[in-house]
Amino acid sequence: MNLAARSIGPDPATLKERIEELGPWFHNMELGGTWTAPDHFLGDYPNMKFQRFAYHLPEDLTGKSVLDIGCNAGFYSMEMKRRGAGRVLGIDSDERYLAQARLAGDALGYRNIEFRQLSVYDVGSLEERFDVVIFMGVLYHLRHPLLALDLIHEHVAKDLLIFQSMQRGSRRLIEIEGDYPFEETDIFFESAYPKLHFVEREYAHDWTNWWVPNRACAEAMLRASGFAIEVRAEDEVYICRRGEMPYASLGVGAVYPMTGELR
Repeated sequence: MNLAARSIGPDPATLKERIEELGPWFHNMELGGTWTAPDHFLGDYPNMKFQRFAYHLPEDLTGKSVLDIGCNAGFYSMEMKRRGAGRVLGIDSDERYLAQARLAGDALGYRNIEFRQLSVYDVGSLEERFDVVIFMGVLYHLRHPLLALDLIHEHVAKDLLIFQSMQRGSRRLIEIEGDYPFEETDIFFESAYPKLHFVEREYAHDWTNWWVPNRACAEAMLRASGFAIEVRAEDEVYICRRGEMPYASLGVGAVYPMTGELR
């Protein structure tokens, strides 16, 4: 059953007007007979992508809590609610995306999802862990991507992480040694060595694209933040379990923003 099958929202004329007012949309969804992004360059997105890895996720999430970081217009939040999730919280730093999500949730009958304006860097302020954390399509928009993963691990991930990042460069994986001597430099010329490409200006006409990992780097960053990759569910999508952060016994590797009042 797709999201549109639950549509019980406002009358089509009013809904169409609100959809246009809140445009442009990145999540293309059918609300009351109107598609939110009919000319989307990826077509039926993100549903088309979701269907390629949805079977890797639990079909029954009854009673589970879900945090959708960078929820955009709420497609994944609503899919988790459709699977029976209890508490679902979608956060985004863009208020327009949140307005889109609230409209879509209302139109599709998912009115018990909470959408809140919050940055990934501030997830510690939630003071709550979630059974499922969705972190899709966000990493490459961040100036401090590894910090974001560390904060998710430190503050909000209880078990399952659904992760996706745009990837560019080599898709090969090679065996990486646990350590290299200072004199070793050739390994850094290997295209399959974990690399995080820095975008100084724009990529794909988007100034918010800051870092783009290759496949090896995306997977290494997950492991370095304490997430064990359970399955590469789709080309750029990983289902992970929260585990121990490497070198945790030696002290954290990042300075974490404080929660609550300064003392």
